[in-house]
Amino acid sequence: MKRYVIVGNGVAGTTAAEHIRKLDPEGPVTIFTEEDLPFYWRIRLNEFIAGETDEAGLVSKKPDWYRGLGIDLRTGTRIVNGDSQKKAVATEKGDEIPYDELLVAAGSHSFIPPIGGSEKKGVFALRSIQDAREISEWIETADKAVLIGGGLLGLEAGNALLKRNLKVTVVEFFPRLLPRQLDEEGAKRLQGMMEEMGFAFRLGAKTKEIRGEDRVSEVFLEGGEKLPAQAVVISAGVRPNLDLAEPLGLDVDKGIKVDEALRTSRPHVYAAGDVAQFGEMPYGIWPAAMEQGQVAGA
Repeated sequence: MKRYVIVGNGVAGTTAAEHIRKLDPEGPVTIFTEEDLPFYWRIRLNEFIAGETDEAGLVSKKPDWYRGLGIDLRTGTRIVNGDSQKKAVATEKGDEIPYDELLVAAGSHSFIPPIGGSEKKGVFALRSIQDAREISEWIETADKAVLIGGGLLGLEAGNALLKRNLKVTVVEFFPRLLPRQLDEEGAKRLQGMMEEMGFAFRLGAKTKEIRGEDRVSEVFLEGGEKLPAQAVVISAGVRPNLDLAEPLGLDVDKGIKVDEALRTSRPHVYAAGDVAQFGEMPYGIWPAAMEQGQVAGA
């Protein structure tokens, strides 16, 4: 009887577990996550910040779902080490978990550019429910926010802040919004619509420093402009979580390299989701992670 271990309970890991169970009704399946919630809709974290849903509303797979499929979900448990020759992983507390098949679906983390002052209180990135909790609590006493990065996820975060009655200024390095998605005319139209909603924009601008004593008070741009702010949200993309790649001996580039079956360079070790790189790039998007989870699980 095979023992399946999955590191990460995002869409890739959860989908993989579901597909394993379809093909193997008996083998033990264990999912480890350092988060304290079962699988939840990460793409709806902005609704949580806006106050439009609560944590229960975010959760997609309730505990009964895991029990019904015989899946052992271990929340609040961080996997920090692994040995692909020994076929085992280890938790932060030193507990060793053997496996027959391992899936690394550890996701990604927010990329924080080298901006002076980014460590100050009141500076956030939005990636997890814990990030959303901290942002939601912090902005209760804020009235101005600066969003560094005007991509899709950043603008959605800014919209959540607007709904909490903050004045939001977006600082975007490119001279127009969403340059990968829109042409100049479309970007100009979107900007006008968002300004009517209450957004302010500084396009073709670069943040030089985040200033304040123990907490943020303003964002200083390279052109010399100072933007008052009690909260800053940085939305500058994500990077794969590669902590387990080295101890497991996995080949990496931008992410963990995988083949068309999501197999890594080590036998019985798979990778899927934001952490995986097939061909030249890690995809970093929800639909790709879900399909990779299906393939890896199968």
